[in-house]
Amino acid sequence: MAKILLAEDDVTFAEMVRDWLERDHHVVEMCHDGNDALERLKLYGYDALILDWQMPGMSGVDLLKAYRDQGGIAPVLMLTGRDSVANKMTGLDGGADDYLTKPCDLREVSARLRALLRRPSHFQGTVLTVAHLTLNPESFAVTVDGKPVELMPKEFALLEFFMRNPNRVFNQEAILAHVWKAENEVGPETVRVWVKRLRKKIDIDPDNSIIQSIYGLGYKLVDESKSA
Repeated sequence: MAKILLAEDDVTFAEMVRDWLERDHHVVEMCHDGNDALERLKLYGYDALILDWQMPGMSGVDLLKAYRDQGGIAPVLMLTGRDSVANKMTGLDGGADDYLTKPCDLREVSARLRALLRRPSHFQGTVLTVAHLTLNPESFAVTVDGKPVELMPKEFALLEFFMRNPNRVFNQEAILAHVWKAENEVGPETVRVWVKRLRKKIDIDPDNSIIQSIYGLGYKLVDESKSA
């Protein structure tokens, strides 16, 4: 699961891409204006960006340059109808990691995105293992003490976030920012409810949850193998 910003002024096409990527269990936030996208990048963190070239407010290339100038490091896929070699060079030299021209097959969008997310600065391994839990992001499979369990997409996203960040404490706001879309009307109570649901499915000992509540701070998933 990755949190992705999709900046594309063609609303119909953007919705197609969003729906396709959400089938792969990604969290996708859409915007259709370059200035709006830049404001989101100032406020929220993303694992990857998909940018159209020509948008109102600010072009994708100018947005990309501003993002890189601000120190942004997330991989960027340019997705545009401009297919000349000169345009590709401009996009790639401007900081894009990959360039795909429209019209395109959405399966290729998924494949290109997976490749970007597997690059060394972002790749954290295919199968995650913490204590009695294993999670495979590609097959959407989770086992508890070797036995498969079925998780809802949001439960899976929440567990993957915790397993990629073991022994780190996150408050409710940080969890919301990583796992939920910014436009969702959710709050700290939402996190509490979903953590409670998740615990029921993954804990072996209900009285000693692997996801600990840290009073006044938030939650953390305990990995004793990595404890100091």
